[in-house]
Amino acid sequence: MPASPIRKLVPYSEIAKAKGVHVIHLNIGQPDIETPEVARKAIQEADIKVLAYSHSAGFESYRKGLANYYQKHDIAVDFEDILITTGGSEALSFGFMTCCDPGDEIIIPEPFYANYNGFATSAGLKVVPVTSSIDEGFGLPSVQEFEKKITPKTKAILICNPGNPTGYLYKKEELEQLRDIVLKHNLFLFADEVYREFCYDGAIPFSVMNLEGIEQNVVLIDSVSKRYSMCGARIGALISKNRELINAALKFGQARLSPPTYAQIASEAALATPDEYFTNVTQEYVKRRDIMVDGLNAIDGVRCPKPKGAFYCVAEFPVDDTEKFCQWLLESFDYQGNTVMMAPLSGFYATPGLGKKEARIAYVLEQKELEMAVKCLEEALKVYPGTLR
Repeated sequence: MPASPIRKLVPYSEIAKAKGVHVIHLNIGQPDIETPEVARKAIQEADIKVLAYSHSAGFESYRKGLANYYQKHDIAVDFEDILITTGGSEALSFGFMTCCDPGDEIIIPEPFYANYNGFATSAGLKVVPVTSSIDEGFGLPSVQEFEKKITPKTKAILICNPGNPTGYLYKKEELEQLRDIVLKHNLFLFADEVYREFCYDGAIPFSVMNLEGIEQNVVLIDSVSKRYSMCGARIGALISKNRELINAALKFGQARLSPPTYAQIASEAALATPDEYFTNVTQEYVKRRDIMVDGLNAIDGVRCPKPKGAFYCVAEFPVDDTEKFCQWLLESFDYQGNTVMMAPLSGFYATPGLGKKEARIAYVLEQKELEMAVKCLEEALKVYPGTLR
């Protein structure tokens, strides 16, 4: 099981904090945005005398509410197309184990969310990367590049849209190219759309559920973690119009009995979150993105494509190795008592040697923290022994 590149530097951050250094956490997608009051209130007011199991597929009332949510976003699904899971992580694990056998291959554009490696390892799958480049802003690799990777063992393609770690938002035309590959080779298409609410500069997300002709091949992964700033709730969903797939995935749900009750109560209540909440949150993320991305691009030798969605960006630094740089920031550097924690991007690639000069940054903190983070990185590059000059 691979170590998480997002969390493996935690011991160094703990040492820095013990020395009195303020660590600005840009390494993990844990927003400081307040969880909607309607969700918190639902837990506080829940009058439960026996904390019982729920249905293995999740509360029917929640699944019906979730179906209504998707329908409002022009995604036509029925509540029976939805399996509630313990986070989006479990949804992906169930999906992999339902659709693939040990030894099968799944193609994923890299860099990708590092934990996809862990889910694939658990299911006995081989991750086959197709590489996107910072030079193209991490857009979808060409159809030809995908075709080169397809073998008799290929069972599925997985994308994240908007993307983690890049923040890239796939265009409808790019998704239609994937549709054609899926049709040609009869593959499953997994789509992690947990950041759907957070798209910027007028961009509108297009869901894979609306790709014509592959309705039975699509598996949508969703979660409340980022949408409602409820990372600790651990409630996700696996959605597909393929009923045979859903029924098979339910067997894995039955094996783990049920998703958590209180978290389902909060998640169902969160469906009533007013639109104003998302308007305000999106506006805040745009400000944070611009502080971080514009600030990074103003530093000599740094480049960072401006993302259209999610709350991550990938920066390329003029250093020998971001694994060493990120550790050095925690072990040996501070600026006015502050330092920065990032996630080295090499762990987000499956191809050895890639991402050595890149890091993922989560702009999930208040604006003053991000401004200080940019200043810290600017000053750090002036004195880091491995800076390429």
